[in-house]
This record gives sequence, structure tokens and C-alpha cells, in this order.
Amino acid sequence: MENQQNQLPPTLRLSPTDNIVVARGALPTGTTFVDAQQTVRTLSDIPAGHKVATAAVTTGSALRRYGQIIGFASQPIAVGEHVHSHNVAFKELQHDWAFGADLVPTAFAAIPRTFEGYLRADGRVGTRNYVGILTSVNCSASVARMVADVFRKHPRVQEDPLAAFPHVDGVVALTHKTGCGMAGTGEDLDTLRRTLAGYGKHPNFAAVLVIGLGCEVNQVSELVRIGRLAQARPAMPTLTIQSEGGTRKTVERAVAALNELLPEANKARRSSVSLSHLCVGLQCGGSDGYSGITANPALGVASDMLVRQGGSVILSETPEAYGAEHLLTRRAVSPEVGQKMLDLMTWWQAYVSKFGGNLDNNPSPGNKTGGITTILEKSLGAVAKAGSTNLVDVLKYAEPLVTKGFNFMDSPGYDPVSATGQVASGANLVCFTTGRGSVYGCVPVPSMKLATNTPMFNRMEEDMDENCGGIVDGTDTLQACGERVFERMVRVASGEKTKSETLGMGEAEFAPWPLGAVM
Repeated sequence: MENQQNQLPPTLRLSPTDNIVVARGALPTGTTFVDAQQTVRTLSDIPAGHKVATAAVTTGSALRRYGQIIGFASQPIAVGEHVHSHNVAFKELQHDWAFGADLVPTAFAAIPRTFEGYLRADGRVGTRNYVGILTSVNCSASVARMVADVFRKHPRVQEDPLAAFPHVDGVVALTHKTGCGMAGTGEDLDTLRRTLAGYGKHPNFAAVLVIGLGCEVNQVSELVRIGRLAQARPAMPTLTIQSEGGTRKTVERAVAALNELLPEANKARRSSVSLSHLCVGLQCGGSDGYSGITANPALGVASDMLVRQGGSVILSETPEAYGAEHLLTRRAVSPEVGQKMLDLMTWWQAYVSKFGGNLDNNPSPGNKTGGITTILEKSLGAVAKAGSTNLVDVLKYAEPLVTKGFNFMDSPGYDPVSATGQVASGANLVCFTTGRGSVYGCVPVPSMKLATNTPMFNRMEEDMDENCGGIVDGTDTLQACGERVFERMVRVASGEKTKSETLGMGEAEFAPWPLGAVM
């Protein structure tokens, strides 16, 4: 294997029209390599995953990766020069949206696949069987955690509080920092209630308890009414701390209520169901220069395989589609769906401008250290997670998914907020690609981590579920890696634990999007 890797070219060319290539590994000053029948000599040290110019670029001229513009030279760039933030500038682009130009009928799989899921009374299917505690407001967060703690096994105690309920994955409290100090009407409150309702009705919960304080803007009674939670879960207790008489009494009442719900939740059993019931939230975080070469397109292969089984995928993080939205509008099933995508971009440009910023503020310091220079470059790699099937709908944050297939959901690029919205929309599995190394969990939904490069995978193997770095190493192919990711999706949906689940992560990452002013 080592000899095979040593024989590989030291750089990767992603498109014949590119004027830059990507370093497979660190390239010292003076490294020579052949690209497009010319010899290139590096003029400085090039970190792994970073870019090298293979053509002279004049000031103001476009730099291309994936055959697409990722930025413009802010100064002359010579052949062999390191291409990054010091000599690349961001500019707004005007694209041809070409609604539906690349539409292709979905080739559904001839052989249907199944997974082992929890079929609920309303026909939806869960991949896990949790009992949940939701909070209407941050003021009830501590009480909710106290209740959940009663049902946890502590290291110093031998007895497992859930030993009598082996088919329940756990009792979890999902708390947040909002619910009051906000307007009593409007998009901010609507978004919070839509998010909480999505979790309240989620098929990965066998039962749900809602706890409020009593005087907050987001009243429990209104949340239940507007979210139609009572119809979704007839046996769904709700408590308010003020009405119950304080912290201790509320905890006692909540524990008693959950002890009544647990026996019924424990009756749930997995059964074989169609993969059309699987909905995967597509996430990337801590991205690097390899993300758009390895893990993201491999996840795209798996996404296509799932959609062809009748399942669904949700791509999100709207700022991380900026500069690549024309690739999505070309796959939109209608002009209306394509226009929804453009309307999101218009909103985001106005939103960031209020704070004196622009969408190129998105790449994080870690992204840039890993080789990503502009939001245009980041977005072109990020949208690869969604594969090649048609864009069937564009959703508001936490809006329920109704059309199976590839959906886009509006969200920030901040992973916990984005994934929270995807789960509220109906995702019952999350696939999360990372190059720098994210340790994200997503209770009540399992979160699969896909590493973009082998060194990080080896360093953080206890957190990573799949290594996609072999695509760069020359030991794997994109198709084979994507198929392996798909098969793991099926196994995880059927009950195989992910690394984040084994580590007990996921409750603290619940993060609804706060849209409005805090008053």
C-alpha cells in the first residue's frame, strides 16, 4: 500500500479547466510535479489539502476549482505559488440559474431494500426508541435535566434505572436558551414552535413530556395547540413549574409521569420496513480542502442510492450553498422550487449585510487552516453531499418534509442549529462529514461521522464512523466508498450504534435557530 501511495501524483486536478490543483499531502518548497503535461515547481511550502497554481494568474482574474470560480486573484500569482487567503479575493457572482436544465428522471432501484425500524401508529418510522423531555423555555431547562438524570445510570451506582425497559434507548432532556424575551407573534416564535413540534412528533420518540415555567412567551398550552402535539401523542403529559408548586414537586410529578409512559414505550419492537421511510440529514462541519473530494461526494453517492430506494435526504446550511446554488436550481423540479432557492439567498445577503458582513465570512479559521479559502469554494464542495438527483422542494427551517427525495432546508451554517432543524423536519438519521474533526451527536437521531482524510481518522478514530480518506490515498474509489457509507446508513438505521452514541453525546447539541430580537 505504501508503494502504491508513493507512486501517486502529489496533487489532484479536479477539472480540465482548473488553474489550480490540490496537494494530496504536504509539499515542501521546490517540490516538482507534472500537471497537464507541464512541470510545476512549488515556490513555497504547501500544506496538505491546500492549492497550488498551475498557470500564471493576473490580478482580478478568476481562480477555478471543480471547473467553477472559487475567487479572484488579489495580486499576480505565479505557477507553483500557494493559492490561499493571502492572494485570493471574494466577489459576488452572477450565474445562469437555468431552472430544471439538468433534470433527469429518477432511476428507482429495481430491487427494494429494507431496514429494521420502529413503525409508529401514524405510519412514520423511527430509527431509535427514546422517551423525550422537551422544554418550552430555558427557565425549565434545569428541571428537565433533573428529571432525565433520575433515569440515567451513574458510574458509582450499580443499578440501571432503565433495566426494566431494555427496549428503550434512554430518557433524554432537550433544552434550549430561548422561549421568552421574544415577541409574542412572528417568525421567531413560529420557528421555535415549529422546531419543538417537529421533535414532539418525531418517530424516534416513543413518548414525550413537555415542561414549562408558566409565565413565558412560549406557553406550553399554545405550543401543544399550534404544534398539534396532542393529536400526534394522545398520552403526552405537560407540566408547568409554577402550577406544580416549584422545582421539587415538578420533578416528582414528571418522574411519576415518565414511569407511566415507559412500560408502553418498552413494547416497541423493530420490524422490516421500506427504505422509503429513511430520511437523512446531510451535514458537514470542520471542513477542509479534502471535503469536496472525498467524504462529501461519497455521501452524495450514498444519497443518490437512498433516493433511488424512495427515501429522502435533506441538505441545509444555506450560506454554505452560496456560490453553488446554480447547481441546485438546474436540478429543481419546477421554476417555483428553483425560485425558492434564490429567495433564500436574497434573504441571507440582506441578513448578513445588517451586521456589516457578507457571506464570505462563513469559512471558519479551521476551514481556512484545512485549505478552504472562500465561501464559493466551501459551497461547491458542500453541495456534493446531495448527490445528483432532482431537487424536489425547498423548506423553511424545521418545516415538515412532505415530498420524498432530495430536499433543501433553510438554516445557518452552524452545525447544531442546522441539524436541529433537519431533525425537526423529519430526518431520522444524520450523516456528518468532517475534515478537521467534529465530535457532534444528535439525540434522538444517530449521527454518523465521515472523515475526509486518513490522518484525522487515525487520530480521532474513537469519534469517526467511516474513513473516506482512501479516495485521496489511492486505496479507495468514490463509488466504493459511497456504497460503503450507504450500507452503514442501513445498519445504523437498523440499530447499529454510531461512535457519538457510544460516547453518550447528543443532548447538549439541541439548538433551535433564534431568529428575532432578544428583548
